[in-house]
Amino acid sequence: MRGVFLKNGLVHRFSQICKSDTKNAILIPRYRINRGTHHHYHNLNKSRESASEAFSIPFSSSSSSSSSSRSGIGVIGWYLGVVQSRPLLTKSITSSLIYAAADCSAQTISCQSSETYDFVRTLRMAGYGMLILGPSLHFWFNFMSKVLPKRDLLTTLKKIFLGQTTFGPSMTVIFFSANAAAQGSGIFMCGHCENGSDIIARLKRDLIPTLINGAMYWPICDFVTFKFIPVHLQPLVSNSFSYLWTIYLTYMASLERADTQ
Repeated sequence: MRGVFLKNGLVHRFSQICKSDTKNAILIPRYRINRGTHHHYHNLNKSRESASEAFSIPFSSSSSSSSSSRSGIGVIGWYLGVVQSRPLLTKSITSSLIYAAADCSAQTISCQSSETYDFVRTLRMAGYGMLILGPSLHFWFNFMSKVLPKRDLLTTLKKIFLGQTTFGPSMTVIFFSANAAAQGSGIFMCGHCENGSDIIARLKRDLIPTLINGAMYWPICDFVTFKFIPVHLQPLVSNSFSYLWTIYLTYMASLERADTQ
């Protein structure tokens, strides 16, 4: 009987020890884990708050600048897509706008305060860019890229030479002739019509000085265009260079008619 009580007492004592050890073994690690996890999340939240304060203003400014840059890239991408899908029409409209803007600048520079703005003259320049120069530049640059496809220095110099001896003089003659003829047409009547003899006299007076000045301006522009610009964008770059040149051309075209005697 005593042995049974001893056995039961030992079993009871052993079970209490096991329960106590199990409870301590479970509670202590849980306490340590909870304490470590709480400390970890506290540091993490603190780091997030400091990072948010540090980068809130720069991020807003960078986002605004990136949105503006994306809008600029969007316009450029739109133009590149249009010039690829409808090259002739896009280049013609671009040339028309640049010639109109150049004529506005020329009139602003040369006209006196008492003189009125000549909208018909601007319309003539825009029509020349739309109907003549834009298509001519499109076909000229495509032709040059097929005949002389390379971009080395010698090929670029050949393109410049051909431009200065063939395309440039031809377009200058066409410009003066078309402008003088448009002044005497029913649509662009300006009160000082020029007939064939007047046009020839104007060419004799203005053509050589214009070609000499063009020979000092266009070779550098053509070198940049032929050497570094892709073929489908060459008319755009050439029209951009034409802005300053067109101010000079419109000034020459607006001179009084030449003496036919």
